[in-house]
Amino acid sequence: MLKRTLSGVCAGILIAIGGCVYLACDNRYAGAVLFSVALLCICYKGYGLFTGKVGFMPEKYDRDAWEVLLAALLGNAIGTFACGYAVRFGMPALGNAAEILCQGKLDSQSFPQTLLRAVFCGVLMYLAVSIFRDHKTPVGILFCIPVFILSGFEHSIADCFYFAASGIVSWRACGFLWTVILGNSLGGVLLPLLGKIGKKEKQA
Repeated sequence: MLKRTLSGVCAGILIAIGGCVYLACDNRYAGAVLFSVALLCICYKGYGLFTGKVGFMPEKYDRDAWEVLLAALLGNAIGTFACGYAVRFGMPALGNAAEILCQGKLDSQSFPQTLLRAVFCGVLMYLAVSIFRDHKTPVGILFCIPVFILSGFEHSIADCFYFAASGIVSWRACGFLWTVILGNSLGGVLLPLLGKIGKKEKQA
């Protein structure tokens, strides 16, 4: 469990680095593309990212799979929150950018809107990781990550970093993050479940 959690911490640190470059870029298109370095490194190193693992739960949902998933989420949260607070202290300009970003999310999005954005992100995260696993190519990552960012979809682990860097601590922010985690989970399992149902129908 400790090893899996530390793997999640490593993934969280890399997501935080991706978040930093996104916040630092004046050009949102460049920031969206450069954010891809986070998932590229996570996949090549084999670190545990919650949004990269949840989509594979329909394939295996025994106790070990649940432990892997929960350890990844815990580790991701530790890594992103630690980096977020460090960034706010060491790079105030990025902290201010994160505050503007997060306040905008809280002010402009309702629960259904946030959930829907998170579901779509979960779908893209599953595709990015599954294409990498199945075909050993980073193409899915290089396209899916910029697409979810530029579309305004919500990624729970990246949002953990943004909110930590923003300094916003409230029940509303906590509810927002749990909504995104739920949406990412639903989106991540959507295509695998539909594929599984279709396979059963075909066999019948």
